Amino acid sequence: MYGKLDAIDRLVQFLIGFTALFSLGFGMYMFAEPYGWYDFVDTVKATGPANAHFIGDIGLAYMVSGLLLGYAAFHPGLRWGAALVGNLWLTGHGLFHIFEVVAGICSVDIFWRDAPGVLGPPLLVFIGVIIQVARQRVSPVPLPKAAFVALIRKIGGKGEPYIDDMVNAGGFMVEKFQHGMLLSGHRYHAPAPLFAMANLGAVRFEDCGPCVEIVRNFAIADRVNPERIANALSGKPDNDDDALAYDFGVAVASGDMVQAADLGDQIEERFGRDVRTELALGAASARLFPALKRGLGYASACQIPKVA
Repeated sequence: MYGKLDAIDRLVQFLIGFTALFSLGFGMYMFAEPYGWYDFVDTVKATGPANAHFIGDIGLAYMVSGLLLGYAAFHPGLRWGAALVGNLWLTGHGLFHIFEVVAGICSVDIFWRDAPGVLGPPLLVFIGVIIQVARQRVSPVPLPKAAFVALIRKIGGKGEPYIDDMVNAGGFMVEKFQHGMLLSGHRYHAPAPLFAMANLGAVRFEDCGPCVEIVRNFAIADRVNPERIANALSGKPDNDDDALAYDFGVAVASGDMVQAADLGDQIEERFGRDVRTELALGAASARLFPALKRGLGYASACQIPKVA
């Protein structure tokens, strides 16, 4: 789904990771040396005398935030939900400071002196998450059910009617399905065009027009040339690698064990075992959606997408 982390992903990692380290360090200082922290942060004296218990409590909140943000920083695209949860305390703390200055409880001078350390950290996290969302490099798993369903309807339109059946089925089916979508899009070692070709071959064999269109759109979002995709679907792949991956996807979907093994061996020889594993997983899991539609009576004939 994402491939290896790029430079912008690393920037997001830095923003969230820096906030995690700040929160952990600040929290540990408050918890371990409450009176030392009270003396160090000059502006806090305006709130009243030191209370070691309350300072320690706040330190624990900072540490929990830091741990969650640290977990999220390892892969912001997959763990952006953890980043938002970890940012709740920091955001609430910042909003409370804003409330105090608006209500006249805190002076404007103290507010601005505190602002970098109070408002800066949660803003860094929000900026990081917004960057990932804007680039469409986020997992669908943390999305609330309603938001996920709306996204599926936007992507697939009337071509994804099965989502209504899943919503009505209950038993947290939609939430579990979100994890399945993440699995079907896993890509780390495989080049984007190769991964797209294997998935396209699998869904094209399944004779599902809307699914082909969705896989095509995801491939384009992964910067695969639309004309290259159309050529493969028309039986005229641009190069031998595209043909190999596409035919491999067809072999996996069709259940042709001999052909799948032979083509898989060729892929492994050229690109390595890890790439073969990802293409096999992509082709196999891509069949989930057409098969689900057939089972629910929503199957449709495949029409090769036109080049935009």
